[in-house]
Amino acid sequence: MEILLTLIPTIIVLGAIIFFHEFGHFIVAKLSGIKVNEFSMGFGPQILKIKGKETDYFIRLLPLGGYVKMEGEDAATSDPRAFNNKPPLTRLAVILAGPLMNFLIAAILLSAISFSSGIATTQVTVIPGEPAAEAGIRDGDVIYAVDGIKVNSWEDVVDRISNRPKEQVEITVSRNNTLITYNVTAKEDPDTKRGIIGIKTVVVKHSLSRSLQFGIQKTFWITKMILVGLAQMLTGKAAVDVVGPVGIFQIVEEAAKNGIFQVMYIAALISINLGLFNIFPIPALDGGRCVFIILEILRGKPIDLEKEGFIHFIGFVILMIFMIIVLFKDISKLDLIKWIK
Repeated sequence: MEILLTLIPTIIVLGAIIFFHEFGHFIVAKLSGIKVNEFSMGFGPQILKIKGKETDYFIRLLPLGGYVKMEGEDAATSDPRAFNNKPPLTRLAVILAGPLMNFLIAAILLSAISFSSGIATTQVTVIPGEPAAEAGIRDGDVIYAVDGIKVNSWEDVVDRISNRPKEQVEITVSRNNTLITYNVTAKEDPDTKRGIIGIKTVVVKHSLSRSLQFGIQKTFWITKMILVGLAQMLTGKAAVDVVGPVGIFQIVEEAAKNGIFQVMYIAALISINLGLFNIFPIPALDGGRCVFIILEILRGKPIDLEKEGFIHFIGFVILMIFMIIVLFKDISKLDLIKWIK
C-alpha cells in the first residue's frame, strides 16, 4: 500500500510533464494545418482509446514517454496536410514546441511557488561556525557584490560562490547603508563539490508580476546550472550521475514528504531536464530532427526520408539501450526490502 501511495505523485508528475511536452507538438501542428493521426501517452499496449474526429487519443501501458503521430512524418505522401509537405520553418516550429512547452511549464511552476511561498533575496542569515560567520558577515546583511562584481539575485550569489570551492572569495555586503568587504574562504560541499560559505537567503513575498519574472529568471538559471553540471561530467570534473524512472520515483517520493511546493519544484526541474535533453542534436530526439530540417534549409532540398528514418531508428535503439543501463543502475541502488514492505 505504501508503495502505491508514493507511486501516485510520480505518475502525476511524469504524466503531466510528458502530456504538456506532447501537447506542445500537437497544438502547433494543429494550428499549422498538419493532420495529426494519433496522440499517445505512454508506450506499449493500449489501456484506453478515444476516437476523435481526426485524431485518436491513447493511454498506453508504459508511462515512460509519449508521442504525436503526424501524417507523412516518416513517409512520403501527396497529402497537402502532411508534416513533410509543410515548409521547413513550420516543421521546425512543430518540433521545437515540445521542449519549449517544458520550459514554459517549469517557469509557471516556479512562478507559482514564488508567489505562494516567496522569493529568495540577497539578504542573508548566517550559519554559526561556518566561513561567512567566522569572517564577520552577520544576519540581515545584504550581499552587494562577489569578487567585486555586483549581484542582482540570490542565484547570482550561489553561482559565483559555488564556482570557487576551497578558494578565497571577496564578499561585499550592505549593512546600515554602508558597504563592507570580507574575504571568505569557501568550503567544498562533499556532495556537489561546489563552494559554500554558510549563508541562507531571506525569503520575501512579492506581487504576481514579480513572481512571474522570477519564475522565468529561475528557469534560465536552472538551465544554466544543468549545462554547467553536464560539462563538468563530460570533462571528468564531476562524477557521472544520471537517473532513470526508478531514480525519479525516489526523488519525487522524498519531495512528497516535504509538501506540495517541493513536489512542484522537482516537477519544474524534471521538466527543464526533459526540455533540455530533447533539444540535444541526437537522432530520434527533437533536436536530432531539427538538425535534419536545418540541413534541408541549407541544402535547399530535403534529406532522403528513408535515410533519415534509418538514422533516427539507430538513435532510438541506442537511447533504449542507454535507458535500460540507467534503469539497472537505479535498481541496483534500491533498498528492495523497503520496497517490498
